[in-house]
Amino acid sequence: MNADLVLFFALTCFATSIAGATAFVIFWPLTLVHLRDRHPQLVAQLGPGAFLKPAALWWLLRGGYRNAADHSLSGLATPSRISLLVILGGIAMGGVLWIIGKGLA
Repeated sequence: MNADLVLFFALTCFATSIAGATAFVIFWPLTLVHLRDRHPQLVAQLGPGAFLKPAALWWLLRGGYRNAADHSLSGLATPSRISLLVILGGIAMGGVLWIIGKGLA
């Protein structure tokens, strides 16, 4: 396989990660506002400034919002979770392909 093609796929993975980041910055703040307005006990658990806080992101990744039994919260947090997974997956796959592409060059 051509190294340029592998590096192109790596770049495509990084672009997908950027698309995930765009969705994340739309849905995650909406989720946090919903939590602030309707679930103060969860806000206390996540702490202040939860936007990029590792504990809050881990709560999102593991699906902690499902325990609240709030369909509106799930409707906002699920796209946030998917977009965070897309970000992480795109960076991981882009990194692997970049390493492979540099090895082929």
